[in-house]
Amino acid sequence: MKPACTSPEGEQAAEGCTLATPEEGQEGSEKARCPHQPPASSGVTYELCSGIVDKPHLSLEEIACQEVLEECGYEVSVSKLRRITSYRSGVGVTGAKQTMFYAEVSEENRVGDGGGQPEEGELIEVVKVPLHEAMTFAYNESIPKTMGVIFSFMWFHSNMAPKTDDSRQESHHRGSVVGYPGG
Repeated sequence: MKPACTSPEGEQAAEGCTLATPEEGQEGSEKARCPHQPPASSGVTYELCSGIVDKPHLSLEEIACQEVLEECGYEVSVSKLRRITSYRSGVGVTGAKQTMFYAEVSEENRVGDGGGQPEEGELIEVVKVPLHEAMTFAYNESIPKTMGVIFSFMWFHSNMAPKTDDSRQESHHRGSVVGYPGG
């Protein structure tokens, strides 16, 4: 989950905030001061692990692996990524091209806590959804999530989910779908 920076709820939370820059000669980055900031939970959305493609010397796959480590705490090699597709999001606003990958992870791949980089304003919590609840989660309009989350759940259900009579399997540790801007 991440703060909903561009949702109406996130915009309301940002009202009255000012940006503080470090004094000349001091190290540090700009920080937002929000005297009446509501708790982060009031503007949180469910999103896929993602990142900006801003390292021209790295492939999309290498960037995806870095983001999985930074945000989720799992070490995944490029050879373990499966490219799902590329698509446009934010059509009419940004028209960003995004590429989605799938990677299976387990506790054996966990090398850290994840959580992103708080100093960059990231507030990330890894959420595991049991397989038997995934499609209900995807279609529940009261849960704030991106279209990428819905698409990834549908893709996983159609392509990877076990085809058994027992739909109550707890195989939520089986995989993670990773999506991020880039092309």
